[in-house]
Amino acid sequence: MSNVTAVTTFILLGFSDVQKLQTLCGVLFLVMYLAALMSNILIITLITLDLQLQTPMYFFLKNLSLMDVFLVSVPIPNFIVNSLTHNSSISILGCALQILLMSSFSAGDVFVLTAMSYDRYVAICCPLYYEAIMSDGACVLMAGFSWATGLFLGGIYTAGTFSMSFCGSNVISQFFCDIPSLLRISCSGTLVVIYTGIGIGMCLGMSCFICVVISYFYIFSTVLKIPTTKGQSKAFSTCLSHLIVFTVFIATACFVYLKTSPNSPITDRLFAVIYTVLPPALNPVIYSLKNADVKCALRRFLENACSRGPCHSTLKSA
Repeated sequence: MSNVTAVTTFILLGFSDVQKLQTLCGVLFLVMYLAALMSNILIITLITLDLQLQTPMYFFLKNLSLMDVFLVSVPIPNFIVNSLTHNSSISILGCALQILLMSSFSAGDVFVLTAMSYDRYVAICCPLYYEAIMSDGACVLMAGFSWATGLFLGGIYTAGTFSMSFCGSNVISQFFCDIPSLLRISCSGTLVVIYTGIGIGMCLGMSCFICVVISYFYIFSTVLKIPTTKGQSKAFSTCLSHLIVFTVFIATACFVYLKTSPNSPITDRLFAVIYTVLPPALNPVIYSLKNADVKCALRRFLENACSRGPCHSTLKSA
């Protein structure tokens, strides 16, 4: 090993070696990034300004959208710049920062989605005690726990990953730094630290998954006992958006990190795009299309905006 040069920078593989295709990929990712960014910021703005959305469910939704903004802003802008400048190198510090932030916000997403399932469980199964259980202090505590635990796991993953030695190949077969790719190019014989961190994360992730499953078991059992079809439909509508978001996030994460057979590098990168871009982009769409409160809040927001601008007369006549 004495003749092996230590790695000081990494090379991120894009989707093509042709410069024109690199530029095209950069432009496409820019469009997707702006769509995800603007839709999540709109959700955050609506929940912050609209008094009728000041409830625990929308408090957690605002935290989820905020985490999604940070999550999608870690790898995508860097990839856009690399594609447009045709420079795919990244420093070790930049790579460590990507892993820290992406791990933190991904883990935080899971905990916030778990808190949202508990909120729906209390609202449907224990409606008389809802305000007492889901108090402002309890909501802030759960949100704070989600952010802090996500940051803790991100720190463990980053410390474990960069406690390894990297020598020889410095090519990461992804368009951003991720732990599986770094494990493949590591020349360390002992990986106890990183695998311990991954084990802790998997245990916490499985605990969250079990909590969500149990919550929805009781939710569905309670809803099915409602005598009227209208009442069942209303109760299901409050949970459907969250269940879709949770399923999309977990399914895409499993595609990336729990695949049982090796895929081609292009397939791995496409799955990574789905994992990093799809949930942040879909979450606002799902909640706005399936949620009457959000649609009403958006309508009020547009009416207030137009009442102060030149479109007031047009909106009034319409």
